[in-house]
Amino acid sequence: MTLAEVLARFGDKSALIVGDLCLDLWCTYDPELSEPSRETGIPRLAVTHYQATPGAAGTIANNLVALGVRRVALLSVIGDDGHGYELTCALAARRIQAGLLLQSPVVQTFTYTKLLNQRTGREDQPRLDFVNTQALPSHLEAELEKRLLESAAEFDVIFVSDQSELNQGGVVTPGLRERIIALARSEPAKVIWVDSRKRPELFRQVYLKPNQQEADEACQRCFGRVDYRALYERTEARALVITQGAAGVLALSSDGPFQVPAPKVQAVDICGAGDSFSAGAAMALACGAPLEQALELGTLVAGVTIQKPGTGTASPEEVLALAQQMKDHHGDSGH
Repeated sequence: MTLAEVLARFGDKSALIVGDLCLDLWCTYDPELSEPSRETGIPRLAVTHYQATPGAAGTIANNLVALGVRRVALLSVIGDDGHGYELTCALAARRIQAGLLLQSPVVQTFTYTKLLNQRTGREDQPRLDFVNTQALPSHLEAELEKRLLESAAEFDVIFVSDQSELNQGGVVTPGLRERIIALARSEPAKVIWVDSRKRPELFRQVYLKPNQQEADEACQRCFGRVDYRALYERTEARALVITQGAAGVLALSSDGPFQVPAPKVQAVDICGAGDSFSAGAAMALACGAPLEQALELGTLVAGVTIQKPGTGTASPEEVLALAQQMKDHHGDSGH
């Protein structure tokens, strides 16, 4: 299949993203209005406007919608709070299905508050994050597992977004992880794509996508050395896919290791690049593309998004335009 044929099949597919969902608040402040508070004397940051967008698992969902995937749904836990309300509104505006979400007053909505300088457009102040530090209550964990088991058959691809960097408080609990592994073992034909920042070595028989730092840290925890082959074998991965920024992607599979180069583009903002890569690559696999072609498509999606500010998305037309640009510059890639 050509890349155009693969992308055309996205419209027949469905995807479920399981895991940590957050609200990204992009707050623009005016440095001219930064004056000391009358009450405390502490300088204030005067936010003049903000935009609310889905982040973490929501970033994958945003990209899937932009790529034309027929049905995109989320399975996660958010708070019964103001940030949760804004998040559900942002999902509805993007046609991302929220029917499987759990909303509870015992957790707060995972939120990243990013402060952008109005004069420069840059994020230049410390971020204010709302995180959960306590283990997910057992009744919420049990309901997550139940909803996953009941809904998994409806989707062609299941993404797992294990983004929490804390030991507890994230949505992908040990119990949910075991359910995901059991699903991967029972349905080997289903594409289950896992992105885990701190725990990739704990998953089994899935498509495992850490970045290079995450893969190196996982190797060190397991073996005391960096050994990607050993990590691939330990996790019994369908493929170990290691993103390496501008160097592209290193993949280990039953066909052996191979490298997929990244498109040479001028990056504006690399935030969300891994999620956009995952969206393109995993859906391509579900459409029948071989692994190398799927990873190439993923790099093209990421190549489009990093040329945009914030966590950008890529349309099929933009992906094909970048592929043609690369072809014109480097010659026919064979796809």
